[in-house]
Amino acid sequence: MKHRQFHRQLFFCLMMAMTLSCSENNVDKQTQSKVDLLMANMTLDEKIAQLCGIRPSELLDENRKFSIEKCREKIPYGIGHVSQYASSMGLMPEDLRDFVNGVRQFTLTETPSRIPVIFHEECITGFTSLAATTFPQHIGTACSWNPALIEEKAALTAQTMRSAGCTQALSPMLDVCKTPYFERMEEGFGEDGYLTARLGLAFVNGLQREGFTRGVAATAKHYAGYAGMYEEKEFFEETLMPFEAVIRLGGVKAVMPGYHQYNDTYCTGSEELLTDILRDYIGFDGVVVSDYGAMNALGEGKAAAVQAMNAGTDIELPMPNHFLFLKEALAEGLVTEERFNASVRRALTLKVSMGLFDENPQLSTEEKLDFDPPAHREAAYQLAAQSVVLLKNNGILPLKEEIQKIALVGPNAGAVQSLLGDYTYQSMSAFFFNTPVDLENPHLVTLHEGLRNRLPEGVALEHERGCVWNKLSEIQINAVGGDPILEKATAKEIKGLPVPDEKRAIRIASESDLVIAAMGENVFLSGEGRNRNTIRLPEEQEAFVRKMLDTGKPVILIIFGGRPLYITDFEPHCAAILHAWYPGEEGGNAVADILTGRVNPSGKLCMTYPKDESHTPHCYNYGYNTTDNNPLYPFGYGLSYTAYRYDSLTVNDRATMQDQWLDISLSVTNTGERAGTEIVQLYIAPENLPEKGKPVQLKGFTRVELHPGESKRIHFQLSPQQLASYSEKSWVMEPGKYRILVGASSTDIRLEKDVTFSGNKTVIPRREVFFSETFIKKKR
Repeated sequence: MKHRQFHRQLFFCLMMAMTLSCSENNVDKQTQSKVDLLMANMTLDEKIAQLCGIRPSELLDENRKFSIEKCREKIPYGIGHVSQYASSMGLMPEDLRDFVNGVRQFTLTETPSRIPVIFHEECITGFTSLAATTFPQHIGTACSWNPALIEEKAALTAQTMRSAGCTQALSPMLDVCKTPYFERMEEGFGEDGYLTARLGLAFVNGLQREGFTRGVAATAKHYAGYAGMYEEKEFFEETLMPFEAVIRLGGVKAVMPGYHQYNDTYCTGSEELLTDILRDYIGFDGVVVSDYGAMNALGEGKAAAVQAMNAGTDIELPMPNHFLFLKEALAEGLVTEERFNASVRRALTLKVSMGLFDENPQLSTEEKLDFDPPAHREAAYQLAAQSVVLLKNNGILPLKEEIQKIALVGPNAGAVQSLLGDYTYQSMSAFFFNTPVDLENPHLVTLHEGLRNRLPEGVALEHERGCVWNKLSEIQINAVGGDPILEKATAKEIKGLPVPDEKRAIRIASESDLVIAAMGENVFLSGEGRNRNTIRLPEEQEAFVRKMLDTGKPVILIIFGGRPLYITDFEPHCAAILHAWYPGEEGGNAVADILTGRVNPSGKLCMTYPKDESHTPHCYNYGYNTTDNNPLYPFGYGLSYTAYRYDSLTVNDRATMQDQWLDISLSVTNTGERAGTEIVQLYIAPENLPEKGKPVQLKGFTRVELHPGESKRIHFQLSPQQLASYSEKSWVMEPGKYRILVGASSTDIRLEKDVTFSGNKTVIPRREVFFSETFIKKKR
């Protein structure tokens, strides 16, 4: 993939041809004037300060209270960002707000140019703060295939963040994750570029729904290929797609490069990635912020600062370990004043856009803060309920009236850790700072509590852990190529849980009508820096599941965690299997409602469920039914308590590459006895597969709610541009025959038809249409 010089020439020509606006033209004149005035009066020290972050602990006294003296010492010229201020401090809402107001007041009254600071935080599972709503992990929400609900969740999160003075989120993660061995898979939206782009855009639209002056600025990460680097064609077609979508359709103004290398150069120091591709090709005009400690990989001090700045990195996070050397670099001519000022201008432009300089900025209020109001809990419940995927059901679910005694066993049955993915406040505090989980801020509903809440009166529920999650020796913490704070993290035994009694678990299982085994992962088994050399259930859990199966009672296996796991050996013997991911604060109620039938499951896999332990990526668009890519459960798969009929596919069998849309329509009918929601999926398979092309690709989807016997007409509008493939440094729309596939999963295709696109081969400089349009009509 040595194509840098060619790309530079190509992208320059493309941009000239398309007359893309440069960043100054994309900023309104009023904002430009404010930034010009600021920069005209700033010293070099002040400018450098705006390109740096600081950890909040640096601004606290020995009693961990806000200290104006520390501000005077540490940030006399101001500062660009306060890094992860909520997740690292463990403050209740009002105390957190007071800290923000203290720092803000200092910067507005005691620094030379009175430039306010950005407080940024993580938010993939909600605002990463004590007492804030804990939503399901991203990989779970992706299984909802519900952009509208993901957008709403992000909008609610933005309200909470803004009320605590937070104006930038270091989210979403847009890495396309094709293997469950990727330790951070749970933070993403799965294995498909289209699905990741569509759901990532929804998340961004939610955060930024109220604009930058009232909402929260999103940061797209980890740009690009952090979850796995592939050949150039796949990189441009899939890996870049989510970033292109959120930048060009969602107006994202902040991008964070990953810790990895692109073409043998670390991303934070890659001019090819940050300038040639990000700015010149995609058209990004915002700020590039380093991931925490990522610049360390570039070397020491000045050398790292020079490489990062010249490549296109604007801001160093979380601390100024390298950018403080920019003064020397400028004096020595290693960085030009023009390049340096461009970064300062971008940093200040974002602050002005956020309304931080306004007379009455829309930040924290003086009212009592509630970080987990009822509307937010309800959204967390709905997302959790829609995230759960029913993988197997021999008819035992929903639970029948004759079930009178249930054994609830397993390490995740009554432990809140089953609910909490990485980058929740609780998991970050436990992993990095050894802080016990606060069970009530917010209240966390385990499966045990959820079943107690939902089971009919008279049904006996016996609970026993039965086994531990794993041996401490199975946990490997890897700080290489990640946040430096990982160097302080260690494998720990989770305290405060009852000692498991395997014999009692076997006894209550033998005496019950059925067994619910809640197994899987916790924060120490998956997440950033947590490496496992297997995707099996830990040894203790596998042995325990087998003992439950040996009782002869029906076993309902519920897996919590951040990725698909290898369960092939005992899958045939389970009566039912659900994957609940990390379902957040309302997870116990949501899973219980699915078990009891109050909710009909609708989740569909955003990842292939592997049949073996191979490290080879398992991915639907590589083509299934091969030795190396044979799934246990395919992408897009998930069962329901009802059944759906697909029929009456209508699509023209001829079209041209110059058409605006190809209209595709079909009918879906609920043929069962329960109301349900089906996720209808549109795939395209080219007859003449381009070299290294994908045999099948997702090109559209929609959720459709149907009452028993009800039918609705689903309409997709597919753009011919969605058929374009990346080839020889451009996008090619190739005429020919394409098969339209519509189904309930990537392998459960219910309807199909060939369409021939005529006309000449069309070459376009870049794709302008990312998604098909979808609408639903109720049949009369």
